[in-house]
Amino acid sequence: MKRKIFIITLIILVLCVGLFCFFTKNNYKTVEFGNTNIKSAEGIKEYILNLDSYEANIEIEANSNKTQNKYTAKQTYKAPNLARQEIIEPQSVKGLITSYDGNNLKIENTKLNLSKLYENYPYVADNNLWLSDFINDYKNSKTNNLKEEENIVIMQVKIQKEAKKEITKTLYIDKNTLKPTKLTIEDEHKKMLVYIQYNEIKINSSR
Repeated sequence: MKRKIFIITLIILVLCVGLFCFFTKNNYKTVEFGNTNIKSAEGIKEYILNLDSYEANIEIEANSNKTQNKYTAKQTYKAPNLARQEIIEPQSVKGLITSYDGNNLKIENTKLNLSKLYENYPYVADNNLWLSDFINDYKNSKTNNLKEEENIVIMQVKIQKEAKKEITKTLYIDKNTLKPTKLTIEDEHKKMLVYIQYNEIKINSSR
């Protein structure tokens, strides 16, 4: 019975928010981190593009054709490919942890004391829930732009998906703290697919 519940929760999360995908390797330039004197939009963009780690408490709203799902999660990431996400809410999937070490993908349900390890798991180029995935898309796309509105810097990129469908990813960054506040993903009709709010985030905390 426990295994059935575990499998069901995994299927729900895969369908709703794609937890199993992790982005490809990237090369990072050396920049001076922790410089809160950066004020220009261009400087803030470079600061974000060159992060090598982050810890974040986030709220996720994922929309499909018929359903809307909300999650609270904790993410940690360290370049080039160490990633971990733990679901905090809702209670039905609380304690579900997805972690990747560059070679192995591990899925755990601490609530049910179950786990599954996928060895030699290949890199996958798409996971919309991760800030690192947005950075990868922004760096490798010619359809990206940068703008500024009062105390917010906005980084936006358009990505071509399967069947010639296009999505738009938009990252909002506070100019004063240099921290992302939210990430939105919309389809070609401007329908909101994913909305991520960064309640708390520490950038390059491992330095």
